[in-house]
Amino acid sequence: MKSNIITKKVLLVLLFPISMFIFYITAFVPESIENIYSRGINKLLIEVLSLATGIIPFSIAEIGLLVLAVLIPIILILKIIRIIRQRNERIKATINLIIDLLIVSSIIYFIFTAFWSLNYNRLSFGEMAKLDTKPATLDELAGLCNSLVDRANSLRVNVSQNSKGLMFIPGGCSYVFKNADKGYSIEAKTFPFLGGSYGRPKAVIFSKAMSYFGITGVYCPFTGEANIDADIPDFSMPSATCHEMAHQHGFAREDEANYIAWLTCEANPDVSFQYSGAILALINSMNALYSYDKEKYLELSKKLSDGVNRDLDDNQQYWQKHKGQAEKIVTSLNDTYLKASKQKDGVHSYGRMVDLLIAEYRKYQI
Repeated sequence: MKSNIITKKVLLVLLFPISMFIFYITAFVPESIENIYSRGINKLLIEVLSLATGIIPFSIAEIGLLVLAVLIPIILILKIIRIIRQRNERIKATINLIIDLLIVSSIIYFIFTAFWSLNYNRLSFGEMAKLDTKPATLDELAGLCNSLVDRANSLRVNVSQNSKGLMFIPGGCSYVFKNADKGYSIEAKTFPFLGGSYGRPKAVIFSKAMSYFGITGVYCPFTGEANIDADIPDFSMPSATCHEMAHQHGFAREDEANYIAWLTCEANPDVSFQYSGAILALINSMNALYSYDKEKYLELSKKLSDGVNRDLDDNQQYWQKHKGQAEKIVTSLNDTYLKASKQKDGVHSYGRMVDLLIAEYRKYQI
């Protein structure tokens, strides 16, 4: 009986290296992962899970995280106290605690791999959309930026603005969550893999806390929920929402989720979504241009309308106000996670959205 328990524990601990091996080996068969996992088993799983959790109006993931944040320290403290009281078997009790922690971690990581992380090994969006993501010239980058400046300026004229002259969405985050899928439905006609039925995005109760951690949204693969920071400036809300929905649709890479956010915002019939997507693309592209040609960056920056500049300044002030040690810690952890998921550029992989934008610019002259 005792040997059976030990065997089971060993097997459960081995789930961690087994999961790592599965993740590593599937990177060599992206077509199979795309067809069998991302568009097959995993897509069905996420849809069912998302629709089920979508019945609940609040974020189950957020509540679960809060409960765990309280329970885990209490359980660990109680177990440590029990170990201290077991004078004659402290070493054995300590080893058992460590094994139990390894088992729990292994099970969680195995579920994470099965539910989500293999999506990192699917075909790239560029391959699926037949976009040429070859290295771009500086002229192409500048041309893209110029096009996006014009696009943002023209859209800004038609959005609502408040008494401070800042873009705002009359219906707030509820309106955004209700209408975000429209862009996906339209783009699914061109790209069927962007289709599907999912639960609506949800506002996080502790959104202000998220901002202090530098987070605009989080997708939880364990609940299928797209969780959004409802405190961010209005012009960011649609693109942040569509970004997390991209994860919900099975696109794990951050650069691709950003591009899909632009794509689906641009397709959305609401000008607020179009403007939000244009600003997301503009910020990423202009940041890339600044790294290579500051003079051209400054030249194009002068073309931005007063309304766009007000929104960008307000956004900068918002994040400056929420910047701190917590944000640095989360950025560092996220960087480590992205690198572990084979996004070798870490947090800088967010900038690789520009590769897809330039490829689209080449093809359609956006």
